[in-house]
Amino acid sequence: MNWNPAGMVEELTSTSHKLAKGYETLQNMDDVQLATTPKELVWSSGHVKMYHYIRETPAKCKTPVLVSFAMLNRHDVLDLQPDRSLMKKLLEEGLDIYIMDWGYPTKADRYETMEDYIDGYMNDAVDFVRKSNKVEKIHKMGICQGGTFSMIYASLYPEKLKSLTTYVAPYEFSTNTCMLYRWTKHIDVDAMVDAVGTVPGEMVDGAFGMLKPSMNISKYLGVMDSLGDKDKMENFLRMEKWKGDLPAIPGEMYRKYIKDLFRDNKLIKGEMELGGRRIDLKNMTVPFLNVYATDDNIIPNESTLPIMDAIGSKDKKEYPFPGGHIGVFVGGKSQKELAPAVAKWVIERG
Repeated sequence: MNWNPAGMVEELTSTSHKLAKGYETLQNMDDVQLATTPKELVWSSGHVKMYHYIRETPAKCKTPVLVSFAMLNRHDVLDLQPDRSLMKKLLEEGLDIYIMDWGYPTKADRYETMEDYIDGYMNDAVDFVRKSNKVEKIHKMGICQGGTFSMIYASLYPEKLKSLTTYVAPYEFSTNTCMLYRWTKHIDVDAMVDAVGTVPGEMVDGAFGMLKPSMNISKYLGVMDSLGDKDKMENFLRMEKWKGDLPAIPGEMYRKYIKDLFRDNKLIKGEMELGGRRIDLKNMTVPFLNVYATDDNIIPNESTLPIMDAIGSKDKKEYPFPGGHIGVFVGGKSQKELAPAVAKWVIERG
């Protein structure tokens, strides 16, 4: 091993300068803000809310769109900042958008079920949008877990939807190509839910953090070179703020989600039930756009693509996004290519 004291001194000096610049940068920064695209609260039920994005010009698409995100993280990542906002870009492309906010379940919500979320909150929100806009059908969008829930909804209530678009959503859970899928099959979810009731978001997020532990180190090493750049630091802090905002998940909903989907793969096999009704994917006959990330390390393509053969839709299309899971929402190609393509597809279907 070559000992280079001069090199060590140089590196320590360089690091000290970077930290000093970082301190100066942070001193001159305000608290970063997320989800700044204007919207108004139009509906609520318990801890669940729905917002309507405010348009400055008439929408090109006369039929409104309802968006549902996953429950673990907040939907704010869809509107991370003005130049990296999937929602803002879809608005600019002519869509009229509502978005569901699952809120922050408390210990008192531990007994809320998947039925409460899909037959209850989601269905009530869809009906509100239909009634408010005096239309029989609306466009539905779902992201990640919200995409899975939207697919279940579309299989039960196809008469209320004009189209369904899902982004990086899991449907086939038997794959073992992703560590998350292997782990989850062996979780004692009954013991977990019985012990904690409402499952803390930090507990679930810990599993995602272990999928690629090196990222938790490399991101902080990488940010060292950006400490003197205010714009880059604000970008970094916005993402960290979003990642650290982790709502809890009602225990009974989580129990069914893990057992019926991750463990038993009931949805794709046609064996899943909701409120006593079997979920038949062949009943999902509305036009469908399936957006997946080719380099997704959270929801592998083997989990997303099999839905195409399982549903009853004749008008269906895949959109392979060249990037990772989060890149679908915040990447440059999301703004330049994905959002315009999705909006065009939706507008063409009325």
